[in-house]
Amino acid sequence: MKASPEHQRILLDVAELDRRIQQAERARTTPEQGPRINELAKQRQAQLQELTTLSGARDDARTELSRLESDVKVVEQRRTRDTERLATATNPKEAQALESELASLAKRVSDLEDMELEVMSRVEEADSAVAAQQALIDVTTAEGSELTAQAKAAVAAATTEHDQLSRDRAAITAELPADLLAEYTRRSTRGIAVGLLRRGTCEGCRMMLSGTDLNQVRQAEPDSVISCPECGAILVRTDESGL
Repeated sequence: MKASPEHQRILLDVAELDRRIQQAERARTTPEQGPRINELAKQRQAQLQELTTLSGARDDARTELSRLESDVKVVEQRRTRDTERLATATNPKEAQALESELASLAKRVSDLEDMELEVMSRVEEADSAVAAQQALIDVTTAEGSELTAQAKAAVAAATTEHDQLSRDRAAITAELPADLLAEYTRRSTRGIAVGLLRRGTCEGCRMMLSGTDLNQVRQAEPDSVISCPECGAILVRTDESGL
């Protein structure tokens, strides 16, 4: 294949653009914040499940406290009623029965109030646990939101860069002969497509050419498209090639 030295050198620019386009494509499809965002999403899900458990325990304690408060209210109403009946009782046996019931009711109220204090303590502990868990969720959510915003900005910037590089590539490749560009494309699908020959070394694969190979390169016409014997890349010759 024949191609002018200038067109062959342009392939180096195309290769550099392709490298940067690939980087931009990776940046816009897999932003660096992605793994941490996914980790935070899983962490938040686990935290929400724990919050549900803690909230359930707190609600159960509140329900139990409400029941005890209701029981105390009922007993207090009975005590008030019996106290009023005792004040007007004229039958000694009835009065004795009321006094006995009032003593039992007083004991019942005392027991219920002790239970109330214990349950109130549980409610306070449950409230603290729920608040602490919610605080953890808020921290996780805040970090996730911040990273998501960063990722969106990075994706937008990478998309803009990708589009600009693609336009630059289209403008540069428009100058190249179709057969040369097709050959570059074919080689790029298999590995290294093009490499600058600098001081006897192919910069595509970083291998130094042997004396025999360099002699063959020296003998080749300037417009001949030659290949690196090591990696198969198109060897671009310049004044830096050491020929």
